[in-house]
Amino acid sequence: MELDGDGAHPAAWRRARHTPAELLDGTRVRATVLAAESAGFHVATFADGSLPAASSGPGGRDVPGRLNALQRAAFAGPVTGSIVLVPEVDTVYTEPFHISTQLASLDYVSGGRAGWLVAASDKASDAAAVGRSHVSGEGLGREAADSIEAGRRLWDSWEDGAVIRDVATGRYIDVDKLHYVDFQSTPAAAGAGYSIKGPSIIPRPLQGQLPVLAPAGLLNADQLSAGAADALLVSAPTPELLAGEAAEARAAAPAAAIIAELDVVLDARGQSAAGRLAELDAHTPWQSSRARFVGTAAELTELLSAVLETADGVRLHPAVLDVDLEELAQLVLPALRSRGLLAPQQPGSTFRDLLGLQRPVSRYAASPAAPATVFALSAADH
Repeated sequence: MELDGDGAHPAAWRRARHTPAELLDGTRVRATVLAAESAGFHVATFADGSLPAASSGPGGRDVPGRLNALQRAAFAGPVTGSIVLVPEVDTVYTEPFHISTQLASLDYVSGGRAGWLVAASDKASDAAAVGRSHVSGEGLGREAADSIEAGRRLWDSWEDGAVIRDVATGRYIDVDKLHYVDFQSTPAAAGAGYSIKGPSIIPRPLQGQLPVLAPAGLLNADQLSAGAADALLVSAPTPELLAGEAAEARAAAPAAAIIAELDVVLDARGQSAAGRLAELDAHTPWQSSRARFVGTAAELTELLSAVLETADGVRLHPAVLDVDLEELAQLVLPALRSRGLLAPQQPGSTFRDLLGLQRPVSRYAASPAAPATVFALSAADH
């Protein structure tokens, strides 16, 4: 489930049960993620980046504010016990070194329940904000693949067991288990690219490698075959076409998990889903590239059952969190569970466990060690 703001609809705040200011309060983040975990959802995602123009509405009448996705996920880590936390992080205008360390930290504070939802901004305003050349077209996929590869190498730059904390000898790190990544980004027509030497400044994540989710179409066939993404997010113009899109994505990336994207508006509180959507659209029309379901909980259960015959999972985008989450928790998830389509939550398991992925060994485990003098720490340093 996507837990951004008050819901996927830009006018969702008009049906929320709190003041707009609480969107910037950790209390709201805690309440929504705990509600999703209690309902039985396996994964919570957190959108990021600048909001689309439609979200602010004519005259700025809708709520455009949000906290950073990584910050929200990190805040939710210690207060949750089973739900996976996956923030959206841009790969074009964000430093790959910073991304890798922040996500590794998230993996620690969540106990191995972290993932990375890859985004690639195509907005000129985002480029101008950081003083970079604007990237578009195929360049977005190239930037995303480079950022993912840099992050994976940095996560591997500390072997398992690199931190030894040997008080007797005053050694904190086994320097033979730290490695340089020596990464050079793909040459591009615009800009000089970048290089990363490494190693990272934080030990290897608990999962070894965080699972990486990417929207279908962002990465090309070569990048997918090289294992850039562990899961692909697919959508379609209508819910009826989702199964076909999922099948095509699986053919393109047979090793990746396939997750269908779906906007959801349900009958709730004695009001039809169509009526609820009309009221919200009267304030600000909902523009979304995802398939959209509008109907009853029973109808949604049937749709999800059909989609899950092809896809490995579905990411739901509720129109209004405070309304649709209740219906999903009380009617939809129990029905899926009774059909054997919703696995029970497993406290203590990792995101890799959920996806059926083995914990990988560092790619540098057999590489020559980095010079000991660079990383040796004396007892005085502590």
